[in-house]
Amino acid sequence: MDEQSPEQRAQRLFSGRVEFLRSAPSLQFLPDPEVPEIAFAGRSNVGKSSLLNALTGRRAIARTSVTPGRTQELNFFEVGSPTLFRLVDMPGYGFAKAPLKVVENWRRLVRDYLRGRVVLKRTLVLIDSRHGVKPVDLEMMKMLDEAAVGYRLVLTKADKIKASELEAVIAATQAEARKHSAAFPVIHVTSSEKGMGIEELRAAVLEDAGV
Repeated sequence: MDEQSPEQRAQRLFSGRVEFLRSAPSLQFLPDPEVPEIAFAGRSNVGKSSLLNALTGRRAIARTSVTPGRTQELNFFEVGSPTLFRLVDMPGYGFAKAPLKVVENWRRLVRDYLRGRVVLKRTLVLIDSRHGVKPVDLEMMKMLDEAAVGYRLVLTKADKIKASELEAVIAATQAEARKHSAAFPVIHVTSSEKGMGIEELRAAVLEDAGV
């Protein structure tokens, strides 16, 4: 029998059980740290929900919202039967219209989760290809560097800009990644709409989760 490629294995796994587990508005609501976790971070409206839906092959596993900053909790999804690992949808950052208290609560929740979660294996930091790395992204990267949590930079909406512009954004993102101790050197280029880079990212998530 032919051995499956990492991409084929990842597709098979994600086409199986993927279920919402719970939302955690604070650390006391976190699920028990029983399996590896892969977290997703990104600026509001970066396409995080769309990417989660594309990765899992679902239409609405993660709710897409036109209102930036709608997700103010850590949302946990279980993958596999029995559960092999979890995906963690972190609250979007950089929401300009949110009250200061909301922003501070977000910062505390995310920082405490990153620093104290032993089962967190990798974080994916999503960057909008049309805008490149913004100051709010750098803040998130700094938070991850300080927490010593390894992360991958994932360019989203890569189908929305010209190929020449995309190349420049990839080069700039790679240059930025080299400045950060916890950043993974390989940049993932994706489009949830077109399916670009999704197979490779699925395989990377499985690799990071160690399953």
